Amino acid sequence: MKITSSVFIDGGNLPAKYTCVGEGVNPPLQWSQVPLVTKSLVLVLDDPDATVGVFSHWILWNIPAHITELLENSVPVGAEIGVGSSGTNQYFPPCPPSGTHRYRFKLFALDTELFLPAETNQVELEKAIGGHILDQAILIGLFKK
Repeated sequence: MKITSSVFIDGGNLPAKYTCVGEGVNPPLQWSQVPLVTKSLVLVLDDPDATVGVFSHWILWNIPAHITELLENSVPVGAEIGVGSSGTNQYFPPCPPSGTHRYRFKLFALDTELFLPAETNQVELEKAIGGHILDQAILIGLFKK
């Protein structure tokens, strides 16, 4: 499985537009080679370099398996949004207090759909997908204010 973006390369810099110094909207993403038996997809955006531990910027689940892209500033129809570290159920743009941080866009193909409350956080989501992951891919963007 592969995940890419039309606006940055893996390990490259995130354009400011998608961060706290720009419009703060999610970047467009595309994915391919999803297993045919996939029932749903999960997307997690987190920052492993945060001083408070891993900071969750965005968590989505139940993305329909036939979807192959995420448009800029959008959420796929049918997808559920969990609670990020900001305490909100929405995209929270990268905004590191200092230094360059890595932002991981992690995509998981699952053999099931998930029935989780909107209050679900990243730790709870990752626990729920355990044993259901068919494949996964990661795309890393870097950002420094």
